[in-house]
Amino acid sequence: MPTPLVVSELAKTFTMHLQGGIRLPVVENVSFALKAGQCAVLGGPSGAGKSSILKMLYGNYAAETGQIIVQHRDTLVDVATASPRTVLGIRRETIGYVSQFLRVVPRVRAIDVVAEPLLARGETPEAAGAQAAALLARLNLPERLWSLPPATFSGGEQQRVNIARGFITNHPILLLDEPTASLDARNREVVIGMIAEKKQAGVALLGIFHDADVREAVADVVIDVTAFAPRKAA
Repeated sequence: MPTPLVVSELAKTFTMHLQGGIRLPVVENVSFALKAGQCAVLGGPSGAGKSSILKMLYGNYAAETGQIIVQHRDTLVDVATASPRTVLGIRRETIGYVSQFLRVVPRVRAIDVVAEPLLARGETPEAAGAQAAALLARLNLPERLWSLPPATFSGGEQQRVNIARGFITNHPILLLDEPTASLDARNREVVIGMIAEKKQAGVALLGIFHDADVREAVADVVIDVTAFAPRKAA
């Protein structure tokens, strides 16, 4: 599918139940399309709603209105209205996600954290482990750490495990929420190269990058999120 993700008229409002039900509009009328082999970047200041958009696309946040159309298997599916079971299938097969923070089960080895998405897709433990090791090596994580739980790692080390886990699969759509925020210059360059390879493979990527150099290196198009700011009531 040349355009594997189409977003139209998406809106999100948070309701503050502990503050008298105050409603805080975040974004409205979010509309764009993402092409295969393209890296689009969500631009705009902090608080503009960039992460909220990514979380709606991944099904972590419910959309108030609008559509998120993806091709899942052989069917067009609206993530905004899909059942929880369908959303889980979309995450497993169609939309990958690299968050800002690594959330894993305690005491699980780093290499197993990275390999797990491949195992969930039916890959053998041997093949999944080999691919996980190759990615961890590429991201310069010392081999002595691979058998340790990431909870003991520094922020930059945890993020490299996070990136390896997100990049190990061949999801046709990949969402990136500040993947390079905790990395040094050497590993930022590694991630830039990994993004280029995903683009070459026809993956559609949508990301948030506050690092201007990384953003300039990876972005084919910048989507200005301030254009989706809620209109103030008269």
